[in-house]
Amino acid sequence: MNKRILSSCLVGMVMIAGLYIFMREPLDRFNPLIKEEYVYVQVQAEPEDDDGRYKYREQGVTETGETKKVVYSTSTRLDQGTFVKVLTKGTYSADYKLIKEDEMPTK
Repeated sequence: MNKRILSSCLVGMVMIAGLYIFMREPLDRFNPLIKEEYVYVQVQAEPEDDDGRYKYREQGVTETGETKKVVYSTSTRLDQGTFVKVLTKGTYSADYKLIKEDEMPTK
């Protein structure tokens, strides 16, 4: 009996972990415990094709100076060196805005 309960708990934990790994972005989007924050990025990488959009994977910095990896997509190709302010919530990118260099955080 105890082995059956232990096996069931183990299978349940593996399923929850797999769900989180493969569906992290949608889970972050609706998680009330994760706060939205802006990540500031200078475009350096070449974009990937994302069904007619351009997907960028960049390293950015938050307003507090913490570095953070961010993934966002745009409808137009951005020039290298362009400054972008991306609104994120965990791994979910909600919005982006092109900004000027002087709007980047100083930290």
